[in-house]
Amino acid sequence: MIREETVFGPIFSRRLGSSLGINLLPERGKICNFDCIYCECGWNRDGREDTVLPTAGKVRTDLERMLEKLRAEGTPVDSITFSGDGEPTLNPEFPLIIDDTLRLRDRHYPAAKVSVLSNATRVHLPEVFDALRRVDNPIMKIDAPTNELAARINMPAPGYDVGRVVEALHRFEGDFVLQTCMLRAPEFDSSSPEVIGPLMDIVRELKPREWMVYTIDRPTPMQGLQKFSPQEMKALVQPVIDEGFTRVQIKGAVEDC
Repeated sequence: MIREETVFGPIFSRRLGSSLGINLLPERGKICNFDCIYCECGWNRDGREDTVLPTAGKVRTDLERMLEKLRAEGTPVDSITFSGDGEPTLNPEFPLIIDDTLRLRDRHYPAAKVSVLSNATRVHLPEVFDALRRVDNPIMKIDAPTNELAARINMPAPGYDVGRVVEALHRFEGDFVLQTCMLRAPEFDSSSPEVIGPLMDIVRELKPREWMVYTIDRPTPMQGLQKFSPQEMKALVQPVIDEGFTRVQIKGAVEDC
């Protein structure tokens, strides 16, 4: 199970380059309203030893200290990325933290992008949407096109509704990145017609500026999961590629998917 400090890295990301991570969840635990069968952080039940969320003040202090250190060392930072051990928008100070991060980015690394990896469950909340709208790369997850299928791969908390997520994502007017993790499991197969067809319809409807398609690479909490090759994933999403209205990025391994 991966456990991250409040500010960690930078690490090299195939998607984002030299990426400095921010974890808005506990440093020794996990808090998420998804319990994905592929999550590199493990099951939610195994991350309950720490429930302390970092405050906006702690994030600001840790981030400024790290940015000053990296700049003094001449270390490049291409992206400041909110990921960590769970869903970052669950931190109640998320909007304030975004504002602080943008100010520090402008001061220390003005060319860096600010990115947020989110399961999109809270985009319907005005304060969360407004904060996500201010970042360079709001990267929103949809792995399954229906509630029943999402229950098999994401195991969301009660109240999750794919339709509500899609409706909320319309507010971006296409100016966001959609992210999908593809895999085969005993009760879920991203390549099955019930998944891939309706999923591509969601992409057609939302017209995100980019669709990131990945598969598993690191150890997963559920055993028996199978990853796809880049060639397999490309063949699955080829209709959307042929239609050409959105950029499709295909990678053979997932990072924080």
